Amino acid sequence: MAALARANRIPVTTAHRQVLSLVAAGYLGLSDRGRYIPGPRLLGLVHRLDVRQVIVNIASLPLHELAVATSCVVQLGTYENEMVTYRIKTGEAAGLLFTQVGMQLEAYCSGIGKVLLAHLPEAQRRAYLAGGPLIALTSRTITDPVDLEQELKRIRWRGYAIDDGEIAEGLACVAVPIKAPDGEVHAAISVSHARSGDNSGETGQILEELRLAAKKIEQAAFGTSN
Repeated sequence: MAALARANRIPVTTAHRQVLSLVAAGYLGLSDRGRYIPGPRLLGLVHRLDVRQVIVNIASLPLHELAVATSCVVQLGTYENEMVTYRIKTGEAAGLLFTQVGMQLEAYCSGIGKVLLAHLPEAQRRAYLAGGPLIALTSRTITDPVDLEQELKRIRWRGYAIDDGEIAEGLACVAVPIKAPDGEVHAAISVSHARSGDNSGETGQILEELRLAAKKIEQAAFGTSN
């Protein structure tokens, strides 16, 4: 209790009274060893917390900075009902890209979508792959479920996804996951740019910036940079 009082620069008696008030209200409880632990009301609030919305709130500034650093369009998406929901879109040329905040698009043909699919639980991922036809949006769209599964394995292994003209002709993007400390992926972020003959050098530079932005978001959201 003394440490808590010092950290908040309040008298020990005040800290003690406030803690007792939280216990009485159900936000804190006492363990068998006499230590304070989360109470039922606090746990109830945690269970209602939308982690994805927390990430969206935190990510706005880092993604705007990423858009400035790369001079590209930067987006954040989440996975819902087997679709990608676009939650953030920023960058000087954002108005020229067909996506919109709040829009839902198929997951199999975009960088963000492939990252999110790659990190689904295995049973959920297999159900998605078996769920119906994968329609070609361009000549480069992966439409064979077996080929897509192989691509998702590569994404899990290397830690990022590339959309090389799969969702729209002339458009390329690189995407990375936003991971919780337990490894669960709640969102993905991407940088989109015009597709050229050889994107390898540009992809490497963009990937480095993307990973730095992802670490910033993870640190702010979960208290970790892993």
